[in-house]
Amino acid sequence: MDYKRNKFYLILLIPVLVIIFISVIPLSGWVKQSDIYNQTSGLPTLAGGTRPVAVMVENSFAARPQSGLNLADVVFEIVDEYGITRFIAIYNSNNALQVGPVRSTRPYYAEIARGFDPIYAFFGTYPECYGVVEDLGMYVLSAMTDNSGNSSITGQAPYWRDWNRSSIQEHTAFMSVASLREKAGQLGYPLQGNGIPFSYKADAVESARGNITNIHVDFSTHAYAPRGFDLNYFYNRSGNYYLRNMGGMAHLDYNTGQQIAVKNVVVMVTDIQGPLDKAGHMAVRTTGNGIAFVFQDGNAIQGSWQRGSVYEPYIFKDSSGKTISFNGGNTWIAIVQSTDKVSFQ
Repeated sequence: MDYKRNKFYLILLIPVLVIIFISVIPLSGWVKQSDIYNQTSGLPTLAGGTRPVAVMVENSFAARPQSGLNLADVVFEIVDEYGITRFIAIYNSNNALQVGPVRSTRPYYAEIARGFDPIYAFFGTYPECYGVVEDLGMYVLSAMTDNSGNSSITGQAPYWRDWNRSSIQEHTAFMSVASLREKAGQLGYPLQGNGIPFSYKADAVESARGNITNIHVDFSTHAYAPRGFDLNYFYNRSGNYYLRNMGGMAHLDYNTGQQIAVKNVVVMVTDIQGPLDKAGHMAVRTTGNGIAFVFQDGNAIQGSWQRGSVYEPYIFKDSSGKTISFNGGNTWIAIVQSTDKVSFQ
């Protein structure tokens, strides 16, 4: 009798142990896609002593709507091959548990990210770019190993694939900021840092808010002018935020279904060249200075951006040379080719 009872318990125990084993042992660097809609508590502040995490996110039509862009503190958007834009999403105040689809990096994306001294996560790159990324001296988490010999970067970024989002593999990779931080700690990367290197202020009182209600941004270049990538930001005066529209449609977050709302909108003007080769790669000047438009509190500020080197953060100044402080919350920065690419009313 005891033998039969023990045998019965053993049969029940085996599947339980299998489930536990699968839960705790990651497969090929992947992470579980669980609890992706929850937020962690005790989050770092915008300017707190935490090292930001920067993640490359794609913006092809097949990638829309993306996950986690609404939770980033800063998002840069710049043109890529064939006029398709791509995002650098920078997280410090939120350990977003689903970000993506994640795509590869380019030299100018890596240069922009370097100014935040982040943990930089991406899904590989083309052979010549690996060396550029490594030479920048960042704490890198790539999902792919450089087999070209141009760098020592190995595929250590935790990720998973969501085949419900697309049947094409390049649009299925997702990462978790929380898991990226955990992996960075395991690799000995320092998790302490300087947060987001911008100056912040309180929102203007409603009576002091302006009447600029529609901002339009055009990412077209001399070579590329695809449809579906131009932006409109519509100002909500009472809430003091801008609703983001892309290609004439509301830009939604996949997980919540809500339209992305932005506290600060910035448009930077710089030199953009390309295509440079048969692959359509572009070149973007990320240092020096140029014209900048900053939109906040319903107002438009025409000033400048400055950056001495790729190791320094961007500084935005008004026409009198005073550093601009942003409203607390998220900041989206579009980089375009010329001043005629931005209009507002």
